[in-house]
Amino acid sequence: MALPMSKITVIIRHEYLKRIKAKWFLVSTLLAPFGLVLLVLVPVLAALLSGEGQEGKVVFVDATDSLAQQIVAIDTAKYALAGTRTIATLEQELREEAIQAYVVIPSSILEKPEVRMLSRGGSGIAFEGSVQSDIEPVVVRARLLKQGADTSVVDLVDAGVRINSLKVTEKGIEADASEASAAVGYVAGFLIYMLIFLYGSMVMRGVVEEKANRIIEVLASSVKPFELMMGKVVGIGLVGLTQLTIWAVLGIGMFFVLGVVVGNMVTPDAVATAQQMTAAGGAMRSQGLTEVLAQQGIALPSISIVTIVMFIFDFFAGYFLYASLFAAVGSAVDQEADAQSLTFPITMPIVLTMMFIGNVVAAPNGTFATVMSMIPLFSPILMTVRVAATDVPAWQLAVTVLASIGAFFGAVWLASRIYRIGILSYGKKPKLQEIVRWITLRV
Repeated sequence: MALPMSKITVIIRHEYLKRIKAKWFLVSTLLAPFGLVLLVLVPVLAALLSGEGQEGKVVFVDATDSLAQQIVAIDTAKYALAGTRTIATLEQELREEAIQAYVVIPSSILEKPEVRMLSRGGSGIAFEGSVQSDIEPVVVRARLLKQGADTSVVDLVDAGVRINSLKVTEKGIEADASEASAAVGYVAGFLIYMLIFLYGSMVMRGVVEEKANRIIEVLASSVKPFELMMGKVVGIGLVGLTQLTIWAVLGIGMFFVLGVVVGNMVTPDAVATAQQMTAAGGAMRSQGLTEVLAQQGIALPSISIVTIVMFIFDFFAGYFLYASLFAAVGSAVDQEADAQSLTFPITMPIVLTMMFIGNVVAAPNGTFATVMSMIPLFSPILMTVRVAATDVPAWQLAVTVLASIGAFFGAVWLASRIYRIGILSYGKKPKLQEIVRWITLRV
């Protein structure tokens, strides 16, 4: 039987325009990208400003006459040698806040790995850890040399190991940006998580408000409950898609503006240095940014068409699945406060999904990640993370798509059974047994 699309279209148009024209949509759409930038910049600024208020240098009193010089050479802006100053002088400078701290390196440092650091107090764990991280390698190197280790051997120990991750694809060997790709997947999955909650809850609130205002009775007399629910779910879903599109355009625009700003900040000296590096290397001019970074062990994540398509599909799959269930809950209650207990079984899978993201990021091709990402309740978020983090086999993508579509129609059928009776039911909040009876009841 063909659906009366004209009525559903009218409802979709009404729901879409009503929210697009609302002030909250304009404000949230324009401010969200800037909020995301702040979300990234604030931790960076906090890290940069964490040392504010810690004025003065860290002065070294060295009984070995050699180690402190090596430590000071690491960061001359942070460290200094005591020189002819005595301990009493340094303590006085501490009281006057002329220095941040002073460190006493005993002559027995190579036998007993312990130094004393005196400060004004309250410097913080990060400050103490940074000083220790600068002192430790110098002392370890001195110990190795004292035990007769050759300097070339010590240099090899200090060099460490850097892993250059590569992956074999149909195009050949390419740089593997697993960590960056996992980060992209995590952000995309978290975005879908937020949008599902935001717009799913919006559907539920819309149903509750219309039911409380008795508007739903007028609508129900003109259209079928199933048509009303589908129009509301699809209309609000298109609002979400519109907002995502605007965010994407603004994000790309901000990216280009940032590129222009950074380009204008490049000084002539930096250009000259780059030209000298090009002449010395002979190949950087012809290489792209990806190749140059790959030589340094840095790989940029590649966002494929499959990743973008699956992100859009997973957003709609997750939204339609959960929004239908949210609509059913909204139709069953008279007040939004009464819906909290009924939404718990719906929100629990979403919350569990966010708890599973860490496992999927750690092993995107593992059995747990593979199975969970193909379960419709979890796949909208977990499959998005997997697609961004690794190459998911085509058959798994097909299973996920088919299962998600089937789950959506199942959720629509289930929700419509509740919706047809719930929207015209008033009074006390229904119990679970009564909702089950609505599902099985023939009307």
